[in-house]
Amino acid sequence: MSALEVPQPRAELLLGCGGRREKLLYQGNRREWSGLVTLDVEPAHNPDHIWDLNERPLPFAFNTFDEIHAYEVLEHIGKQGDWAGFLAEFEEYWRILKPGGHIFATVPSWRSMWAWGDPGHTRVINVGTVAFLSQAEYEKQVGITPMADYRSAYRGDFDAMQLEDDGESFRFIMRAMKPSRWKPRGGGRA
Repeated sequence: MSALEVPQPRAELLLGCGGRREKLLYQGNRREWSGLVTLDVEPAHNPDHIWDLNERPLPFAFNTFDEIHAYEVLEHIGKQGDWAGFLAEFEEYWRILKPGGHIFATVPSWRSMWAWGDPGHTRVINVGTVAFLSQAEYEKQVGITPMADYRSAYRGDFDAMQLEDDGESFRFIMRAMKPSRWKPRGGGRA
């Protein structure tokens, strides 16, 4: 670090915090929050920011957070099959993460009765879904597998660091790749 560079404090965002403030997923020894910022749509949960996650842009600047945590909240946002909304949502998370920042998330497993059993769930996220968030996966799979090509609409970029599905819960950790490995492509979605 040069003499002119000032270390920035860590900042971690907990989306849909509800009444809980536990850090459920982490890497290494970062078990405690550092610079925790909370966001929820419900004022009674006393979040730092009251916000509906279906509204974009999120109320944060580019490269604000080292970590974003979303525990049992992402399945309540958007709608199954709304590929444009899904990609815009994750591009927004990518925007507010610092280079190399991580998103830590839990959602019900697609095999769990809770995936569609909860009347508030509007979509399922699984290992296949998160593949669409990586520019490297598009390069590897488009034209070889049935993976649709959404690169004309998505410029964010994540690498999967951990993907675990035990049949009840799907837990994933992804790292924001900045700058994005996105390359302009002709054509549409397929």
